[in-house]
Amino acid sequence: MKEIIRLDDIRRDFRVGDETVHALRGVTFTICEGEFVTIMGTSGSGKSTLLNTLGCLDTPSAGEYYLDGTAVRSMDKNQRATLRNRKIGFVFQNYNLLPKTTAIENVELPLMYNPSCSSAERRDRAVAALKAVGLGDRLLHRSNQMSGGQMQRVAIARALVNDPAVILADEATGNLDTRTSFEVLVLFQQLHAAGRTIIFVTHNPEIAQYSSRNITLRDGRVTGDVRNAAILDAAETLAQLPEQED
Repeated sequence: MKEIIRLDDIRRDFRVGDETVHALRGVTFTICEGEFVTIMGTSGSGKSTLLNTLGCLDTPSAGEYYLDGTAVRSMDKNQRATLRNRKIGFVFQNYNLLPKTTAIENVELPLMYNPSCSSAERRDRAVAALKAVGLGDRLLHRSNQMSGGQMQRVAIARALVNDPAVILADEATGNLDTRTSFEVLVLFQQLHAAGRTIIFVTHNPEIAQYSSRNITLRDGRVTGDVRNAAILDAAETLAQLPEQED
């Protein structure tokens, strides 16, 4: 299987006053194409620092990070930004959509940094991505006209539009009620079944039952890396939940 993520002895230290905080203490793992991996850890485990490293938002103090075969640590800020835009699709807890902007315009955003993509192609790709997440009837709806679940679907479409090597989700169900969370989880499982590589960072242990692998962090170290032999079906769980009342 093709290797998408490789971390070799990643360390990240921060100076806080006169002290050095060791946020990551030699993290090593590989993620291959088509895996659906949850990364879990309590507050202070190094989860946020690892997320920033995987997302090319921060540079390790030591060790090497390879993203789709490219060594990241030696890159400058602009090179990392270009790699991030081309290779990573982000989905955030708070959606990070532009207010009073249509679904299409929000999804087009990552393509604005690609000079080879015309305005017509941007729109076509945005429409296709929105249809892929079940929002073909909400193309011109603005952010303030959509529910939390719909806004998260727009965010997922935006993550998909550049055809990234990996989708990096940060607490992507954290702001949603139970039923809507499972609707979004169904979508992630569908993307996984279609061959997408997904890294889902979460504090919710229930999510790990629906992924193919779970990596656990504690005190900046990997304390568990377990493959899920019995992946639960989010659609089946969703079907068992009570319908929401208006």
